[in-house]
Amino acid sequence: MNAEHCKAYTLLQEQQIDDIHAHGYLLRHNKSGARVLLLENEDDNKVFNIAFRTPPADSTGVAHILEHSVLCGSREFPLKDPFVELVKGSLNTFLNAMTYPDKTMYPVASTNDADFQNLMHVYMDAVFYPNIYKHDEIFRQEGWSYHLESEDGPLTYNGVVYNEMKGAFSSADDVLERETFNTLFPDTPYGVESGGDPSCIPNLTYENFLNFHQTYYHPSNSYIYLYGNMDMEEKLAWMDEKYLSHFNAKEVKSEIPYQKPFAETLDIVHEYPVLDGDPLENNAYLSYNMVIGSGLDVKLNVAFSVLEYALLDAPGAPVKQALLDAHIGKDVYGSYEDGILQPFFSIVAKNADENEKEKFLSIIRGTLEDIVKNGMDQKAIEAGINYFEFRFREADFSSFPKGLMYGIDVFDSWLYDENKPFAYLQQLAIYDELKKLAKEGYFENLIQTYLLDNTHASIVTLIPKTGLAAENDAKTAEKLQKYKESLSKEEIEKIIADTKELAAYQEEEESEEALETIPLLKRSDIKRESIKLYNDEHEVDGTTVLHHNVFTNGIGYLSLLFDTKNVPNDLIPYMGVLKSVLGYVDTEHYTYGELFNEINAQTGGINCGLQVFRIPENDDDCRRMFGIRAKFLYDKLDFVMKMIEEILNTSRLDDEKRLHEIISSMKSGLQNRLSSAGNATAVMRAASYYSPMSNFQDRIAGIGFYQLLKDLDENFDEKKAELIKNLQTLMKYIFRKENLTVSYTADETGYAPLEEKITAFKENLYTDEVEPGSIVYDFEQKNEAFQTSGQVQYVALCGNFEREGYDYTGALRILRVMLSYDYLWINIRVKGGAYGCGGAFGRGGNACISSYRDPNVGRTLEVYRGIGDYVRNFEADERQMTKYIIGTISELDVPMNPSAKGQTSESAWFNGITEADFQQERDQILDATLDDIHALADLVDAALKQNNICVVGSEAAIQKEKELFKNVENL
Repeated sequence: MNAEHCKAYTLLQEQQIDDIHAHGYLLRHNKSGARVLLLENEDDNKVFNIAFRTPPADSTGVAHILEHSVLCGSREFPLKDPFVELVKGSLNTFLNAMTYPDKTMYPVASTNDADFQNLMHVYMDAVFYPNIYKHDEIFRQEGWSYHLESEDGPLTYNGVVYNEMKGAFSSADDVLERETFNTLFPDTPYGVESGGDPSCIPNLTYENFLNFHQTYYHPSNSYIYLYGNMDMEEKLAWMDEKYLSHFNAKEVKSEIPYQKPFAETLDIVHEYPVLDGDPLENNAYLSYNMVIGSGLDVKLNVAFSVLEYALLDAPGAPVKQALLDAHIGKDVYGSYEDGILQPFFSIVAKNADENEKEKFLSIIRGTLEDIVKNGMDQKAIEAGINYFEFRFREADFSSFPKGLMYGIDVFDSWLYDENKPFAYLQQLAIYDELKKLAKEGYFENLIQTYLLDNTHASIVTLIPKTGLAAENDAKTAEKLQKYKESLSKEEIEKIIADTKELAAYQEEEESEEALETIPLLKRSDIKRESIKLYNDEHEVDGTTVLHHNVFTNGIGYLSLLFDTKNVPNDLIPYMGVLKSVLGYVDTEHYTYGELFNEINAQTGGINCGLQVFRIPENDDDCRRMFGIRAKFLYDKLDFVMKMIEEILNTSRLDDEKRLHEIISSMKSGLQNRLSSAGNATAVMRAASYYSPMSNFQDRIAGIGFYQLLKDLDENFDEKKAELIKNLQTLMKYIFRKENLTVSYTADETGYAPLEEKITAFKENLYTDEVEPGSIVYDFEQKNEAFQTSGQVQYVALCGNFEREGYDYTGALRILRVMLSYDYLWINIRVKGGAYGCGGAFGRGGNACISSYRDPNVGRTLEVYRGIGDYVRNFEADERQMTKYIIGTISELDVPMNPSAKGQTSESAWFNGITEADFQQERDQILDATLDDIHALADLVDAALKQNNICVVGSEAAIQKEKELFKNVENL
């Protein structure tokens, strides 16, 4: 790009950024004052992001509600939900919007040039010219509104954000994070809840909502980011002509102030809800939280990420271990919260006794003082630095475009100092510097300064309170009832009329004219070729080795996969324990802390996990594999194989104290995941009633597994001998050469030495005689509800269409998009007020429908049961069909990094899926007709009529409709 050609902008900085292989430009738009940052490189996965600094003044959630609302129609795209139309019919590789404590972002990504331009256009129009000024229904739908259907009915609140935040305020971990954040920064925007406190959201008026947009959504307060391989000059010219030149620069007071340091540490006690029957003793959270300098200090920021690893995250880390040894909590963890002006460092003990707060603080302080006096463990620091450097170099963000993640990183400095946009993109020199400084007392000085001598800190204690959620619900209901009683007959009739008007607005069909404002590609614009698989199959001394031959920039991705088909049924759940024990207990030559640090000092990590694959020719079973995965530079292959052998052959599985620590931590983490990702929990459990794959997954990672962990934790002394025996027995069943398949992602150079290493590795595997066992699936339609202390629901309905005689077809992928962004979106999210909804149809015949942070239960299930009729009566012209097809293809065509190419190829091989199968699916999608969609109606009915139900949610909602379930219990 030649910045001199861009006369509407002033070039402020230009810089080559070798760390991420990009050339950076910082500009300012002359007329409007908009800030613009460009990262030009060869990446075809282009990213656009427009963001605004949006400091909230209260906890009404105005920034969050506005984030939702501006995407509900605009000047040039006057639909009710252009965002959803884009998801349906765009080739995007990312499309979303995010509210942070101090900023709001609107990022999009695509590899298709025309599509990328369309996405930019819709988003720019949305933020600058939204329809929120024309339709107050948008505010009432996305934010909050009174809901009253009849004069004698109950008055309630509804709204997408309102229900989303009710869910967010239900988790104890979320409550702690929020309370910590707010107490450390009471005099700044960080002292309120940007997402919205459900008790405060109804205080937000429509006028204040509009005023927030008028104040902050102006180009002078904007941060525009472009990344990738594109004509930057063309994009700048288009933004100037179409949008930015229509605004004059103005002063927008949105700076984030620093919180004045505290003279002394705050001590806060807060309650969180638990259910009747949940323990009150040893169920508190103790946390110690310290503000760490400024986010503008990149070296300090990176150093504290390393310190979090070395002090708290790594197994055996000194602060964590000292608290566990003193029995302060059953789970100890820490976090370094960055991405804000003033980052903070937290140490948390979960399932603790609130009366041991002083002991908790004393142990932390004593341990840190000892470290300052005697020095840090240099291997732990080395491991931490290598771990973060490896991640930075690899830039593996799973399915998220790396340009998106870089675009988020730039705000860690750019938002607070507009002259420092590139600071977080240049970290390699910092890692080199930290390696030298580690030997000079640098990290010890940081501990002394920020963790010992720092009074800008808070101690937050969360105490469980039985029935708090029900108490809060009752207060809300009482408040609404009193308000209703204070209203005149005319005012009540007005609320009823408003409720009906909002429903009518939501149900109103979009006009063809409005729909056609959203730009749309043609089917012919989409490539017909499906994905390429990389499975070069070799046999090495009787073992299958899959080589995924792709360029990896010198990084090897190794998977040693062991078939567990002969594991006896009673040992199956213990595999879920074993995967979290191996690598986290002492071995012959290392303590578990030394082992973890040694691995992370030289590699990108070695991890164990369980994977399950279909057996295409046998729907009554599945293939269950125990995997050991490692990523490393090619020259570390010898080291990796040596460390895996050390783990498999010499792990001390009889260390009772360590095993109990691991079990307690696993239970704590799983408990949080099951409730916070309740939709996935409910789907897995409902499908476990009939599906071999889901039944197995539930037993090693779901509610079934949680019940085992709970029993082991609470009755450890009685169960420990059996636990140890089971783990030792599992080793002999699993880690045998006849069970091994190897999967390796690397180029030819990386692969060359592997076969010799595998042959040697197999010689040290187990050969003890074992009696072959087999899994027994305990299929039963339980139709359960699991009560939590939360205030929202996650509702799942599942079934299997292949068992009813129907075959999988690519058209089911189109149906998934149709349901997620049309039928379910309108009925579950827009009308029902849930935050999320979706459906999935798998090659094995599983059909699963679910909702996320949903205020309803029975109503939601009724909506699900209407899917067949929706499909049967679905009408669409060629343009609408094309839109759904494009949206479907966009999910298939997410660019893959080397690791993802290897894992996709590996998964296809184990599942028996070929390139021809993928091509057939793609052809079925691209050539789909309305008749193909209609043909799915009976399939959906057949699957969902099997009526496999599971709900995770609030006690009040579940008890109100308990007749829907065969069994109700607390989660």
